[in-house]
Amino acid sequence: MSTADGDSAEQVASEALEPAAAGSASWLADRWRAAWVAGTPEAFGECCSVEVFYEDPLAVEPREGLGELAAHAKNLRTALPDMRVEAVGEAVIDGRNGCIPWRLVGTHRGDVGDVPHTGRFVTLAGVHYVALEDDRIRRARGFFDLYDAAVQLGMLPKRGSLGESAIMLLRGFGLRRA
Repeated sequence: MSTADGDSAEQVASEALEPAAAGSASWLADRWRAAWVAGTPEAFGECCSVEVFYEDPLAVEPREGLGELAAHAKNLRTALPDMRVEAVGEAVIDGRNGCIPWRLVGTHRGDVGDVPHTGRFVTLAGVHYVALEDDRIRRARGFFDLYDAAVQLGMLPKRGSLGESAIMLLRGFGLRRA
């Protein structure tokens, strides 16, 4: 994927990473977010161990290894070709564990699996909890509001709406009182 002036997404992401000191929490978080944008095993290899183990609400089964993690990121990139993953706070690394907050923004322009593109803009806040081994991410688990993403894409009704009440009623939860 190229930008308007011909640079690849990997080059742009890499050039934006220079300020943080190598080995710091900021450095690791910058590499992690850039790897999601690049979506390549090489990009994830800069911050992850070869045996990385990954889970998130979109991963039906856990992803193991750089290749599977990169393929997962590439699917996300297919759905959101203009995707950006931004820092929304300081990453915290305490010994062998850490937390990397982020915000993903992009326009849903690509079909993925059975989900057709909607053309809608999505903003999704989340966090990755990571476990480190030799200063590299060995395990990562992503948390974000999948329901909110589905609402933004027009796939589910907004919370508190009549549509949500109808779905809850059909599922046997009864009507909610305001």
